[in-house]
Amino acid sequence: MGIEEKLPSGILLTSVEKVIGYARKSSVWPATFGLACCAMELMATGGPRHDLARFGMERASNTPRQADLMIVAGRVSQKMAPVLRQIYDQMAAPKWVISMGVCASSGGMFNNYAIVQGVDHIVPVDIYLPGCPPRPEMLLDAIVKLHDKIQNMKLGKNREKEIEELERARLRRLPLDAGLHHIAHHVHAGGDE
Repeated sequence: MGIEEKLPSGILLTSVEKVIGYARKSSVWPATFGLACCAMELMATGGPRHDLARFGMERASNTPRQADLMIVAGRVSQKMAPVLRQIYDQMAAPKWVISMGVCASSGGMFNNYAIVQGVDHIVPVDIYLPGCPPRPEMLLDAIVKLHDKIQNMKLGKNREKEIEELERARLRRLPLDAGLHHIAHHVHAGGDE
């Protein structure tokens, strides 16, 4: 909740949104949070072949107060979950999270009591990155998508309106089963004619 939340909506705000979005997108600093094998791919992304520095993200922050992107790379154990949440809470707002790899996203092959079955149970996730482990190119693609999301984020009253519209759109979606039953009923009714 910064000063941008107090801005009124209007024509001037759209230009301010573009400038602020570009500045935020171009200055994302990741927090290092490598937990398992995905961390090797995360480190490779910072190397000379993939060069994370071209996105202005070469400074991986070892202090959460100077970071605004958490890349959770690998499986999260139940013991590590409170630590991950504490680091997330200490990060500066606005902040974003990339869940890197199938273990961070859904527990992966570790379907047991010791591993958290998805980091979204602990922190809100902006981008889910599949793979075991995902390649550095996939992480760069997720970062580019996150940059696009950051750049197009609304501010002030427009942000509140955007959140309400997204929530209404999610509530209007049919559950998968209901949609399939509707389609099956429609096909069946057409077949009887």
